[in-house]
Amino acid sequence: MPPEHPPDTGDMRLAKTRERFLTAEQVDPHHVRDSILASWWRSRRWNVAADRIDLAYRHAPDLDTPLTRSALPVLRHLRHHLDGQPISIILTDPTGLVLVRLDAGRDLDTHLDRVNLAPGFSYAEEFVGTNGIGTALEGGRPMHVFGHEHYAEHLEDLACAGVPIHHPISGKTVGAVDLTCWRKDADPLLLTLAKTTAGQIQQALLSDSGIQELTLLQEYLRTCRRTAGIVFALNNDVVMMNDIARHALDPAEQAVLLTQAAETLAGRNPAASLLVELPSGVKARMFCRPVRGEGLLSGGVVHVKLGEQPAGVRLDPGPGPRMFLPGLVGSGGLWLSGCHQVKSVYDTGTWLALEGEPGVGKLAAVRAIHQYERPAAHFAVVDAAAPGRGWLADVRRELAGGAGVLVIRHVDKISAAALEKLTKLLEQGGAAPPWVAVTLSPRHDGGELAGLLRFFPSTVELPPLRYHLEDVPALVSFFLSKLVTDGRLGCSPEAMQMLSRASWPGNVEQLWQVLRNIVQHRRGGTIQPGDLPAECRTVSRRLLSPLEAMERDAIVRSLQDWDGSKVKAAAALGMSRATIYRKIHEYGIVAPPRHA
Repeated sequence: MPPEHPPDTGDMRLAKTRERFLTAEQVDPHHVRDSILASWWRSRRWNVAADRIDLAYRHAPDLDTPLTRSALPVLRHLRHHLDGQPISIILTDPTGLVLVRLDAGRDLDTHLDRVNLAPGFSYAEEFVGTNGIGTALEGGRPMHVFGHEHYAEHLEDLACAGVPIHHPISGKTVGAVDLTCWRKDADPLLLTLAKTTAGQIQQALLSDSGIQELTLLQEYLRTCRRTAGIVFALNNDVVMMNDIARHALDPAEQAVLLTQAAETLAGRNPAASLLVELPSGVKARMFCRPVRGEGLLSGGVVHVKLGEQPAGVRLDPGPGPRMFLPGLVGSGGLWLSGCHQVKSVYDTGTWLALEGEPGVGKLAAVRAIHQYERPAAHFAVVDAAAPGRGWLADVRRELAGGAGVLVIRHVDKISAAALEKLTKLLEQGGAAPPWVAVTLSPRHDGGELAGLLRFFPSTVELPPLRYHLEDVPALVSFFLSKLVTDGRLGCSPEAMQMLSRASWPGNVEQLWQVLRNIVQHRRGGTIQPGDLPAECRTVSRRLLSPLEAMERDAIVRSLQDWDGSKVKAAAALGMSRATIYRKIHEYGIVAPPRHA
């Protein structure tokens, strides 16, 4: 361990700020750098433990790569010039996996081993929280993390300077270099030294680049000069993409095009033009041109033209919430993809099995598509989970009725006998049966439902809200406009942030119910964090048991009763201060701010 040294005032203030953040108290943003505070929030959302570091060994690092071959001579040269100073020199891959750690002296090396900052372990921010390696890679820029700025308390005696390493041809992040020393020994020039080292590694990568990569770069630049629009180039090691591609395509669309291009270039006809459907439903025409260097395939350059969007897909969201169709709010890639698949199946007339957790919007999706396509046609909903067998008679009547749409909900919840009768009804059908969709959970027993599902050749799964939390603000705005039609009720940024960080096990339906309950006591002004129920005052990403949910709610109520005082809240609940701190962290409770 490093020798003891008296902390200065700023150090003590930062330590106190970190403690307040970890116990979900309000912190003064002037006491911590913006980049560090943002990283703390990400660490909390990832549920990183602040009181321990216990990483799993990933795998033995591969030291025979272009990065390691170029970097090792640079790092060894730096080690020689540091002349035995206790500074650890670390090289990682782009995911934060430590590849190399050069000797820094017994004391520092022992401490780094204790906190798993060693080859084969990942120091990505999602595993360790705020640190020089993971936070630099997460932000894509040089990062200095000093002492109490670290999220994990076992790193507080260290100072780290991390810099991403970018491939000199593609610009792609290929790794990071990090310099770590004791906090007491930290020098303001540590980050400058790390930047210089990263630059030397990038220069070495350029010198070691083969003729094939240089040929690919030349063809990519030539295409960018001659062609307007989206252009990218790729091979097994690098991807190059122009600014138009980055701005016009979201990450999900980029991934689809890159995957299709890689498959095409590796196929028998690498010079091809093909039509690709993006998650948003937009059609894209891809023109692939293979690039050869010294007679070998070096990769390919791809030019992309975006076609017209299908009916119902709005690329320009306009002033209101972005909607796939009227009533279907959201622009998340998974949500848009699911909605578009439902619409495609509807357009073909094929019967549909629609999967998804309770409350994700399965019925809403079918209803909105039907009302957009055939608003005058009959639309019937039958709940198979309703008590009794009356719903079977309703199904029989709707099937005999002919045109329109029939949605049968919760088919995975019915008994074997009822399932058999429903299967027979669908088999008999009618002279001109309606279009039928069934809804079920994604964890259904496929064996029991096999006989029924043979009538539904298409299955689409809609994502839970936690997979498109970016849509929460738009959903809140949309729901409030329905609940308070005169527009007199809004949502404060602080409350919106809490709603956007909640886990929503009940999905969109739970969000709707929360807002509907709030409107019962607040019909104008602005929704504040204090208006939100206990279920929204957590950032836990796991589903709590009924007992845990009761305990969470009791802690939230006690904190509210005692003006945010954890000591008084713990005493009222009959638990120790240490226990309530642990529960606050475990349940992700956002404590109300204390008033003076």
